Amino acid sequence: MDTDSKPSGAAYRNLVMATVGFTLTFWAWDLIAPLAGDYKDRLHLSSLQQSLLVAVPVLVGSLGRIPVGALTDRYGAKLMFPLMSALTIVPVLLLIPARDSYGLMLVIGFLLGLGGTTFAIGIPLVNSWFPPHKRGLALGVFGMGMGGVALSGYLTPRIAKHGYHVPFLVVAIALAVYAVLAALLITDRPDRPVPTATLGSRLGRAGRLRVTWELSALYAIGFGGIVAFGVYLPTYLKTWYALSPTDAGSKAAGFALATVLFRPIGGWLSDRVHPALVTAGALLAVALLAIVQAFDPPLYPGGTTALLCMGAGLGTASGSVFALVSQVTPQPQVGSVTGIVGAMGGLGGFVPPLVMGAIYSAKDSYSIGFMLLSDLALAGCVYAFARMRTSRPPSEAPPVKSPQTQASSEGSGLL
Repeated sequence: MDTDSKPSGAAYRNLVMATVGFTLTFWAWDLIAPLAGDYKDRLHLSSLQQSLLVAVPVLVGSLGRIPVGALTDRYGAKLMFPLMSALTIVPVLLLIPARDSYGLMLVIGFLLGLGGTTFAIGIPLVNSWFPPHKRGLALGVFGMGMGGVALSGYLTPRIAKHGYHVPFLVVAIALAVYAVLAALLITDRPDRPVPTATLGSRLGRAGRLRVTWELSALYAIGFGGIVAFGVYLPTYLKTWYALSPTDAGSKAAGFALATVLFRPIGGWLSDRVHPALVTAGALLAVALLAIVQAFDPPLYPGGTTALLCMGAGLGTASGSVFALVSQVTPQPQVGSVTGIVGAMGGLGGFVPPLVMGAIYSAKDSYSIGFMLLSDLALAGCVYAFARMRTSRPPSEAPPVKSPQTQASSEGSGLL
């Protein structure tokens, strides 16, 4: 696509459909977390057991992005988006009969991870439809679909007041309607490159790119922090600040909303300055604010301000990292690289809830967890500034003259 061209109407239609689908599947992915307090009381769970329950969908949804991203490269989003949305309906409905069994909830939570894989479908779809100078903002807008976490935190406990099964029915119906609309309205670019290599070889090639793992580490901090807060913040607010489940869900939704609003800002800034600089600045702010929260400020105004600003920083970093992905990844490999990077981001959200639950069980405090977040964010800030701002887009990479030269370029991460 010509860098001077303007996005077509089809590009914006696909962006809207991808964002809506991402939002709904993320709501489904996060259905357990807002009701975690109810499950803890009903099933007599420890803090660690509760943390595991809310973290299992994150783990599966993260790892599932790797094959789903590669399959999207091969078969396109027109097939993969409605397919994964429809499959997610199954575990959503199974949550209704599983509510009284911890073992069954873990199994269903495992299947619920399907909802988290659609991220790896939307990124290559949006990336293919928008010219390079518009991709940062477009990918940021698509990333607003993680607002499904905010919808879940705010609406799920309120809808559940009308009956435990009601939120699951609402989400299942919404996913079914979307799957039909996605099959009709999503279109792949006719000229998109379709890889002919096997799934394993494509993933292996993406895995050999150094930049894949550099971006994975940065995304594990940025998006991983968002996911971790999304699944554990209601528990933290309920436990530490003694909020009711509804109030805790509302406050967590506010945090998620901040991340949603600032993700496109991160992309927009990355269209104007190097995305590595945006990432470094955002992670520095997160590091400083995590230190503030580690000292357990009162919820009003200190804790609320610190948490909301952390959400803004993490959202900005998430948007800028994927603007960087679109710069340094060859178009035919965007899905594969996205799958790996997205998986590492999700895994970055799997570990912190377990760590926070274990620390609170042992020390009756969350301060150590926030200090660890500060350390990670600061490390990411330094690496983004010192290393990633020197990365070059594909057009600036040296020409490939032989298979040996190509292999060398892939190993250096400059493709």
